[in-house]
Order: sequence, then C-alpha cells, then structure tokens
Amino acid sequence: MAAVEVKNFIKRYGTFEAVKGISFSIREGEIFGLIGPNGAGKTTTLRTISTLLSITSGSITILGYDLEKQAGEIRKLISYLPEDAGAYKNMTGRAYLQFIAHFFDAKQAPTMVQKGIEITDLGTRIDDRVDTYSKGMMRRLLVGRALMTNPRFAILDEPTSGLDVINAQEIRNLIKKTAQQGTTVLLSSHNMLEVEYLCDRIALISDGKIVEEGKPQTLMEKYKVRNVEEVFTRVVHQ
Repeated sequence: MAAVEVKNFIKRYGTFEAVKGISFSIREGEIFGLIGPNGAGKTTTLRTISTLLSITSGSITILGYDLEKQAGEIRKLISYLPEDAGAYKNMTGRAYLQFIAHFFDAKQAPTMVQKGIEITDLGTRIDDRVDTYSKGMMRRLLVGRALMTNPRFAILDEPTSGLDVINAQEIRNLIKKTAQQGTTVLLSSHNMLEVEYLCDRIALISDGKIVEEGKPQTLMEKYKVRNVEEVFTRVVHQ
C-alpha cells in the first residue's frame, strides 16, 4: 500500500514553474530518497508534502488523506525536519523537546521527551541552553524532535547535516530502525553515500521534473557505475 501518492504535481510562483508535473509514490515503511541539485524543485516538493505550501495543480495523498482538503489531519501524523530548521535558543534542549511534545499529545509528552533525549544523546548538555550548542548538537536535537513523536510519515531534509562521521552514522542507523518499526520516510540529502545506504528507492529531480527513479542498485547497474553519486552526475548532466 502506498503511504504517499504524488500525481502530476505542479507548483508555480507567479509565472515561474518550480515543479513541472511530477509523479511518484512511496510505500508504507519505505525510505524513499528525493535527490537533485540546488534549484531543482526538491525543497518546494518537500515543503508542499509537509503541508507548508499549496498545490498549483495535480494531487498529493498522504496516508489516505488529500493534502488540499485534509491538511489538518495529515499534520497529526507527520513530522518534518527542514534543512534550515532551528530551535528556540533561549530554551534548554530538554525544555524545547517538552514544548514540542505538548503540541502533539500532552499525556504522552513525558514518553516522547524521554525518547527524544535518547535520540539526541547529548548527555548533560540536554539541560544547557540551545544557544550554547554547536551545529552538530543542534542537528541532533532537531532529529530527536522530529522522531520522538513516532510519526507515521517523516520528512527529513539533510538529517545529518553538520554531524561528524560517528554521529552521522548513529543517526542513519536510527532512521533505518525507525523505518523498520513502521514509519515511512521521505529523505533528501546531498550526501550520495548516505542516500545509497539508507534508501530503498530514489527519485532524481532536475529542473522541476523527475528524470530517473528506482532502487539504488538497479540504477547503478543500468548506468554501469559504482555508486549513486555517479548515477546522479550522469543523469543530471544528460
């Protein structure tokens, strides 16, 4: 069963067409990668799927709900981590997680917060103010915020941005575990090795259009290359 169905989705800003009639689907429990160069329409697509932007034409269905008509229901079931996300800097990490958890379910907030603290793995720094955090610590806090609510569908844009090798690997393993537990994941990353490791299937977007789609291994075999980075380069520069 498809968790997400995008059909002939078009997004215009005035006369500029940022997304040009793309279609793809994401299966339940799948990690699906949407990748492309800067300016390709990737971020616009992610923001629209997360209910932050409206559709110009076409349709998007998420977990059985129509995005145009039932965005409020969709927001109860999803979590979105933007690439440029931030947190309230005058709060401690713990207070920030508590603040967010109460938006979802006040009764379950303590359980959510405990899960978020475990994901962030910030130790005693969880009780320090966010404005004292490094970029990597901030990213860990935000990943914790995104996954602690046990979303049915998580949209993660550059989830390991700013993390060192060890921390990035831990977050990747956590994303895999989250998907294995039933969460559907839409992932975007400029790190092609990360995409190759995490994603069950990927779609490459360029100039507002989907130009290739499939399993990473299948695409590598199709283009006779060694990794997804070479697939990306070959397809985008065709």
